[in-house]
Amino acid sequence: MTTLTLDNISVGALEGVNLSLQGGDIVCVSGPSGSGKSRLLRAVADLDPHQGTVVLDEVQQGSMPGHCWRRQVMMVPADSQWWYEDVGAHFEPEQRTLPSALGLPPETMNWTVNRLSSGERQRLAIARALARQPRVLLLDEPTANLDQDMTHQVENWLLEEIRARDLIVIWIAHDIGQIERVASRHYHIQGSTLEPVHGSH
Repeated sequence: MTTLTLDNISVGALEGVNLSLQGGDIVCVSGPSGSGKSRLLRAVADLDPHQGTVVLDEVQQGSMPGHCWRRQVMMVPADSQWWYEDVGAHFEPEQRTLPSALGLPPETMNWTVNRLSSGERQRLAIARALARQPRVLLLDEPTANLDQDMTHQVENWLLEEIRARDLIVIWIAHDIGQIERVASRHYHIQGSTLEPVHGSH
């Protein structure tokens, strides 16, 4: 069973975050704009300096190079980065079949990145992250640019993938309906602390 432990993490205005997650857990984090939600994910992904320790299965974040850590602890930011002109170049040849739940035609792989809408980029960034077989997935409002039907479709697909792979997920969300549908636990940033929201299942 994969475990991820955040021990006394402080980043930005956030202080003393302690969390323990196991494979299959989806922890949703909400909070006002600018409260530090994305910075917390960036700290867990070893992209921002922070205090405290992050441990994945007994291995401390600081004991391996950042790029090796991020292969296992993968962040999908709200605004995804693309390096090549064509979508398909970001995927291995055997990974270029997209799940139908993403609502994208097969020829998407031949498209140039600059013709993608923000919602298409978002969905492809999640598929790209999963294709790399991480053990932890850090999602920064992964459905923010999608309409309601596509949001539900992507949520259901993600939930299936998370269960099948026993992934640990920290999912930033602002829509309480989404949090109720996907979260095993819900935390809200209140000032400088991460507070559990009771009543979340």
